[in-house]
Amino acid sequence: MIVTVGRIGRAHGVRGEVSVDVRTDTPDERFADGAVLATDPAQRGPLTVLGSRWHSGRLLVTFDAVPDRTVAEGLRGTLLLAEIPDGATTGDPDEFFDHQLIGLAVVGVDGAELGVVREIIHAPGQDLLSVRRPGGGEALVPFVTEIVPEIDVAASRLVVDPPPGLFE
Repeated sequence: MIVTVGRIGRAHGVRGEVSVDVRTDTPDERFADGAVLATDPAQRGPLTVLGSRWHSGRLLVTFDAVPDRTVAEGLRGTLLLAEIPDGATTGDPDEFFDHQLIGLAVVGVDGAELGVVREIIHAPGQDLLSVRRPGGGEALVPFVTEIVPEIDVAASRLVVDPPPGLFE
């Protein structure tokens, strides 16, 4: 299975180094020297990691095919993808891969059907669940424990306790 492990941000310096918005709990493993990452869009990769380092709380990565700032800027927004075994879990019961959440039925704490998870939006402040409503339309649900207290992947459902107006 293919999962997103990062998104290329701005170029850093003039030698092709880029900042990466990390979307994995194991960045030291995923961005280790020699790691090969697929990309989305596919024509921008695959990219092989030459080196990575942390700088002011951001991961900076150098790739073999990125010799300078101009090429680095052209990769901005590219998703970095890695292969994981089918059925793999994060190892933490409170963390999930995006593909585990997409398609789950969304119900309220009272059991009312509210929709289906369409996608996970990784916003700068917090992750959001894009929920397709039964009658059409979309609701964006902050993916925080106070609003999403229960996730049961095996039962294909996610319970939400929305604040007033979120699903209206």
